[in-house]
Amino acid sequence: MSIRVMIIDDEAAICVSLGAYLEDQDFEVASFESAEAALAVLAHERFDAAIVDLRLPGIDGETFILKAHELWPAMNFLIHTGSMVYEPCPAVRAIGLDHADIYHKPLADLRVIAEAIIKKSGGKP
Repeated sequence: MSIRVMIIDDEAAICVSLGAYLEDQDFEVASFESAEAALAVLAHERFDAAIVDLRLPGIDGETFILKAHELWPAMNFLIHTGSMVYEPCPAVRAIGLDHADIYHKPLADLRVIAEAIIKKSGGKP
């Protein structure tokens, strides 16, 4: 069974390129350009992991992570941000995210995200 990953980023090009890379690595991927759209799907579908941008229109990335964690406590999260000075808020830290889960755009090698998802999910895609 494939690792199911959702990508939440308001930049379509990032959703497409990161999604294509992960699909090539045998992940099952769904991309969303808003947290609201991703949460609507999470209401009835389970994903193993989410790669989340912080600055999103509407609900921001941290709020999405906290809401998604309420729905699916076993879900894993990675933060993919252009902000070089981001510090996770205490609530995000409390669910287990730390600096090792933050990836800064642009990534020179997408393998690091794929490897992190595999490690956090405890298996292969």
